[in-house]
Amino acid sequence: MSKHPYEKLTPDLVIRAVESLGYETDARIFGLNSYENRVYQVGLSDERSLVVKFYRPGRWTLDQILEEHQFSKELAALEIPVIPPITLAEQSVFEFEGFQLAVFPLFIGRPLELDNFANLLVMGRFIGRIHSVGTKANFAERFEINIDRFAKQSREFLLNNDFIPRDLTVAYETLSQDLIHKMESCFCNHGVIKKLRIHGDCHPGNILWKDNAPNFVDFDDTVNGPAVQDLWMMLSGSRDQKQAQLFELLKGYNEFFLFPVAELSLIESLRTLRMMNYSAWLARRWGDPAFPRNFPWFNSNRYWSEHILQLREQLSALDEPPLEVLI
Repeated sequence: MSKHPYEKLTPDLVIRAVESLGYETDARIFGLNSYENRVYQVGLSDERSLVVKFYRPGRWTLDQILEEHQFSKELAALEIPVIPPITLAEQSVFEFEGFQLAVFPLFIGRPLELDNFANLLVMGRFIGRIHSVGTKANFAERFEINIDRFAKQSREFLLNNDFIPRDLTVAYETLSQDLIHKMESCFCNHGVIKKLRIHGDCHPGNILWKDNAPNFVDFDDTVNGPAVQDLWMMLSGSRDQKQAQLFELLKGYNEFFLFPVAELSLIESLRTLRMMNYSAWLARRWGDPAFPRNFPWFNSNRYWSEHILQLREQLSALDEPPLEVLI
């Protein structure tokens, strides 16, 4: 049985990779919470620490990684609080024993508190600033959010690789097709969607709060997509709660970039795309030993029964009226 590439990523290799860049380490190494890539905090002899990110082999091309880095550097140059990679000798992507890696300064912040409306107002301002930069160009190499990549290809992979229990296959097959048809209708009714460079995975786990401001990390999933993609994951609870949260977000957002109100009709479709893509992501990564170890509940009858139930709820949610702008 062939080994997964990450099995070569020993502590010794991590230390040697960092030292190959000219740093002197003190051999302290601590694995951080990341599954798609491998990310480590590495101590230096001067008592500082670095964060080193080893990109998953075969996932991104060099040009795609460089676009990610360039976008975060562009934002940082305008004093938007993001954590860009460190550049050494005009490079930000390095090769070491078959791995592509980048290094970042260690940044410590606290989790974002979404129940604090003042935080949402500030979040809206900074996401608006990011989008005001993102709209100046589009990525040439990175992906875009669309139904084909996130739903159709996810559905096809799951059905063709025997991940879904046989007694649930027909239910998933028909339900997922119904969802795709509804999402296609939603996108069609919306008309042309203006896609700009966005964070793409702007959930609270990718925000570090410090000095009354959000600091955006992990642009690994940055894409061309609609503005609302970077906002809807900040909304939770009942419809009234989401309306109140949206009010605060957009009050701040519109100070720097005009939010396209029509995109509110896309929220439940984007949520559905994320759910379908997430299940396929777990399936595609199941050969990585870290996934069965950290997601033991995946690929069980219970998981697929609950996932299908969630998708049924989404089928109903797609028929509900969108949130409204109350400002």
